[in-house]
Amino acid sequence: MVIIQKTAIPPPSLPNRTRPTLTEEEQKKYETVLVHFTDAEFVLPGVDDGKHVLVEEEKFWLTRECLLRYLRASKWNEKDAIRRLEETLKWRHEFGYFNDEMTPSGVENEGLTGKELVFGYDVAGRPAVYMLPSRQNTDGSTTEGQRKQLQYAIFMLERAFDLMGPGIENLALMIDFSDRGKNPSFGTARLMLSYLQDHFPERLGLALVANLPWAVTLFFKAVTPFIDPVTRTKLKFNPNVVPEGLFEASQVTTKWGGDVEIPWEQATYWPALMKLCAERREQQLNKWRELGGHVGISEWDIRQEPAATHDEKKPSVDEKAESVTGAAPTVELVAAA
Repeated sequence: MVIIQKTAIPPPSLPNRTRPTLTEEEQKKYETVLVHFTDAEFVLPGVDDGKHVLVEEEKFWLTRECLLRYLRASKWNEKDAIRRLEETLKWRHEFGYFNDEMTPSGVENEGLTGKELVFGYDVAGRPAVYMLPSRQNTDGSTTEGQRKQLQYAIFMLERAFDLMGPGIENLALMIDFSDRGKNPSFGTARLMLSYLQDHFPERLGLALVANLPWAVTLFFKAVTPFIDPVTRTKLKFNPNVVPEGLFEASQVTTKWGGDVEIPWEQATYWPALMKLCAERREQQLNKWRELGGHVGISEWDIRQEPAATHDEKKPSVDEKAESVTGAAPTVELVAAA
């Protein structure tokens, strides 16, 4: 039976998940990184002439799990993890997280054709982000055009982060090359890979690629040397996601062997996704503030669901949904805990 679904859905309940524990040595290394970013004298190098004090959004991003992701990606080298975290904090300023570029209204034109979708969850509860190159609607041949395409791609990853439940830290990336379309340039793909590896460590759970034409196969052979070994192990080509037990049929589109059809209606999909993500983000930010509003609060605690359901109306969330048309937001959608 085909299920018609016009926008993203809230995350499933995941009972019986347990918080991971650290060894004594890992805990010491974590505390070293935590102390660095909670020091009252800390300023971010390279931003505002070295005088930038962390703002609320940056502290919210620096969760316990965020620090641990960078530590694991740095092979538990505290100095390397601190350096990488500072580089990402600086990059977020340069990439448009703190101006109008990385907002719903700032990226909306890139999404008019539905070339990227957030929908469904794999069997591990990871949200899925679909990329459909055949729906490419903008020109990435210029520096500005490439920047806007990459901002949109990162923006949609951030929305998937908004939809993660407690204990979920990474996502499933699903790239479908069916239907003829314009493939990303080598330079754009390589830059996107560098962003994923440098600024989103431990965020990719699966990377599924389907319907590769010969030209794209050559393209992947060209970019593979630039993919780190850990990321490379997560790549699967032409998988049968339902028979292989990666997705339930009700959580994946028919193009991937599931039961779901998403007829593209930008006027329906986009505002609904923005509202759902803004609502969840507001809940998480309020919980973080209740817990003290500082660096190192756990995503497990921030993402615990309140009694309210996702479709209840709240004025501040409605104001955020209106930011698609340019209204000033009250809840930011650009940084993920």
